[in-house]
Amino acid sequence: MKFCPNCGSPLEEGAVTCPNCGDPLTLNAEPAPASYVDPMDHTGEFDAADISENKVIAMLPYILGIAGLIIALLARSDSPYAKFHVRQYLKICVCEAIVAICSAVLCWTILVPLAGGICVIILLVIRIIAFFQICKGLAKEPAIVGKLGFLK
Repeated sequence: MKFCPNCGSPLEEGAVTCPNCGDPLTLNAEPAPASYVDPMDHTGEFDAADISENKVIAMLPYILGIAGLIIALLARSDSPYAKFHVRQYLKICVCEAIVAICSAVLCWTILVPLAGGICVIILLVIRIIAFFQICKGLAKEPAIVGKLGFLK
């Protein structure tokens, strides 16, 4: 059974107006579902030509590490898409350095180096995922490290 959205009185099937208050009914009109927008996806902020021209340059840091980072900065310092991925790679590098320092300082314990090794593997997987996102032409912040506030 359906009810009037205005006064709450019961409605007969197929009623066009409410018999109690006379309010016109739009029973078949359902609100359109809101589309989901990924807050980590910044692909729409970049020009499609910039993405297609600089895809390979954006991949270099994830493949070659620091050498690829330097090559990407020197080769395409004017590309916003390449700069975006350089910043994302730098976030991963900072996280890897923090994990390495913590593991080295607390190497006398067994659990911290083991946890550090697991974190390094997770960061490697994040690098691989970011690489494949570049192959698709996306500009998504990597999981976990993308939420870090530095290097915006």
